[in-house]
Amino acid sequence: MKNLLKSSILTLLLLTLNLGIAQVNPGENNPISTESYNLYKPDKTEAVLILFGGFPENGEMIENEFPITDKALEEEIAVIYMNFNRKLWLEESQKADLANNLKVLFETNDLPKKKIVIGGLSSGGSIALLMGNYLTENSNLNLEPTGVFVVDSPIDLAALYRITEDNIKRNFSEASVGESTFIHNYFKSQLGNPNEEIKPYEDFSVFTWETKNYQNIEDLKNTKLRFYSEPDKEWWKKNMGVEYEQMNAFHIKRLTEFLKDQDYKNVEYLTSENKGYRSNGERHPHSWSIVNKEDLLEWILEE
Repeated sequence: MKNLLKSSILTLLLLTLNLGIAQVNPGENNPISTESYNLYKPDKTEAVLILFGGFPENGEMIENEFPITDKALEEEIAVIYMNFNRKLWLEESQKADLANNLKVLFETNDLPKKKIVIGGLSSGGSIALLMGNYLTENSNLNLEPTGVFVVDSPIDLAALYRITEDNIKRNFSEASVGESTFIHNYFKSQLGNPNEEIKPYEDFSVFTWETKNYQNIEDLKNTKLRFYSEPDKEWWKKNMGVEYEQMNAFHIKRLTEFLKDQDYKNVEYLTSENKGYRSNGERHPHSWSIVNKEDLLEWILEE
């Protein structure tokens, strides 16, 4: 696998791994901060929520867009806002490194491991699923999540490759064509062309619909899963020139139905309507705000 391109270039894609343990002494409701995460820890901790941001998001940006800290602390839930970002998939060595560093994070901060929930927006949701599966598979780490959730994530990389091809042909806007061309060329250089060889996409993608390959989430069969999206077809068509079949929502719904057919008992597909807004007030269905915070916290604490 070739090395990923420089992060400054990769930012075009979808719109890091040292978890240092040097800490800043927190005050009341202030985080324990390292260069890799911001942790808010209540006096008594009943559960731990780990959040991965969208492609360019660091921990501070996640918290700005998804300010769940105060509500979580009231429910005795610790929140970890991760600075780990700019990844669309993970190689096995990256999973192992991140898992070991999460173990250090938990041990350093004396966090309980009985209720761990991992979630993320966009590419961060894909990372949450991949890591949730890895931690479950490697039970010796004692970090098996009780729940994993994704927020409008691109879970099928082969499908995303083909979507970029369609966008280039459609020529909706200069920005759309430019971004799609870059994604298309990047995927082709890193994973090849799925029309010629699908295996690299199966190896790294959460799910590959055309071959029904779900090996990277196979160990989450007994884990409760939530998939969030806001399938505003009119907005996506008007603003992005995107049809429903090209939206993350379409592929997420399809994965949800597939997993239920595979006898996954705890899978939910949750949609919202007109809830997607950025912190600056901009309307955008691809946003953290489509998640109901109170309901999420209840779900985290469920037995």
